[in-house]
Amino acid sequence: MSEILTAVLVLCVIGFVGALLLVIASRYMKVPENETFPRLRECLPGANCGSCGYAGCDGYAKALSEGAESRTNLCVPGADAAAAKIAAVLGVAAQDVEELSAVVACRGDRACTGARADYRGVASCAAAKQLYGGPGRCVHGCLGFGDCAAVCPKEAVSVADGLARINPRLCIGCGLCAKTCPNGVILLVPETAATAVRCRSTEPGAAARKACAAACIGCGRCERECPAGAITVKNNLASIDYARCTRCGRCAEVCPTGAAGPADLRRADV
Repeated sequence: MSEILTAVLVLCVIGFVGALLLVIASRYMKVPENETFPRLRECLPGANCGSCGYAGCDGYAKALSEGAESRTNLCVPGADAAAAKIAAVLGVAAQDVEELSAVVACRGDRACTGARADYRGVASCAAAKQLYGGPGRCVHGCLGFGDCAAVCPKEAVSVADGLARINPRLCIGCGLCAKTCPNGVILLVPETAATAVRCRSTEPGAAARKACAAACIGCGRCERECPAGAITVKNNLASIDYARCTRCGRCAEVCPTGAAGPADLRRADV
């Protein structure tokens, strides 16, 4: 019996000493917390999308609180409201946020393209991409399994008729869908964009059109007709420089396949 009591007593002493050491350590070895950090963290929406260039909202808030970052306008999902809150905490002037929205750079639904293989594997774009570029005739287009929809924090992405669709009313421009798409079909463009090139194919015109009726054929007509010189064609694919685009819509008017068309990124409160 005495052996048991001795063992219990020893354990109690060890526990007491350990607790005492922890109390002393917490008092004298405590790292002071930056009181600005939690206030800055509350200013951010918690999307943890990385659009700010940091690992997540905590990383951005920490960089701001430690003075490693001075830009208040890096949170695209939080938009100008978050920038204003951050500026108020830091006591600086708020910087304007360039609000972005996601656009699906593909129009290859079942009416425009089709399958070249009967895929029966894992219902994932990433998995299907590993099998010779996917089961569709166009290996550059939307794979249609909805990996983008699965990561969207606002349920702004859906898949219909084999093609991803984005609801601009719900999109916050976080870019998670764009990072997830294995074909790079989803792009982030300025919310003010009037037009977008809805294609990612770099195949020559005839091959691109054979794979998808809505493909960009690299004809260069949009480049020649753009009055601002905002469109260039490289590797058989047109692209828009939104810094130069005047939103005249001329590219959409002259595109023979409709690959360049309205961006339709207008948002509204829900």
